[in-house]
Amino acid sequence: MTKIDYKNGIRFECQGSGKCCVSRESYGFVYLSDNDIIRFSKYLKLSIKKFKDKYCQITEGFIHLVEKTELKGKCIFLKDKKCSVYKGRPSQCRTWPFWNENMNSKVWNEEISLNCPGVGKGKIVKANKIKEFLNEDTYNEKRIFKKRSNRLK
Repeated sequence: MTKIDYKNGIRFECQGSGKCCVSRESYGFVYLSDNDIIRFSKYLKLSIKKFKDKYCQITEGFIHLVEKTELKGKCIFLKDKKCSVYKGRPSQCRTWPFWNENMNSKVWNEEISLNCPGVGKGKIVKANKIKEFLNEDTYNEKRIFKKRSNRLK
């Protein structure tokens, strides 16, 4: 697959549609690293245990935000198309749409740009900022998979 060339940056600005906060086909769970859980707990002023008990599930060894049937795929923190925990949100949400798995032409053009109204809008996100997002995504993903491996032992 052809990687997206982002050396000149990519025009992107969140439009507040909330579409990225709703599960669809291959996108689903909001996976959490220990850092995400700590950030959330502090933001919500809950102990880690209380946060996990109230807001998390484990599926196939991965810890993620709970999904409630009555919300029909919407994130539990999505209120009026806005993130109600924006400052405490996890890395997966902080780095969207600049995930490593999205940075190829086919995915970007056939999925991301069609479902995210912020693609092609606003200011250009510079290459160094995109690289920061991609590095954070890689780091976070490694921590999530490592934690899963430990959980399955």
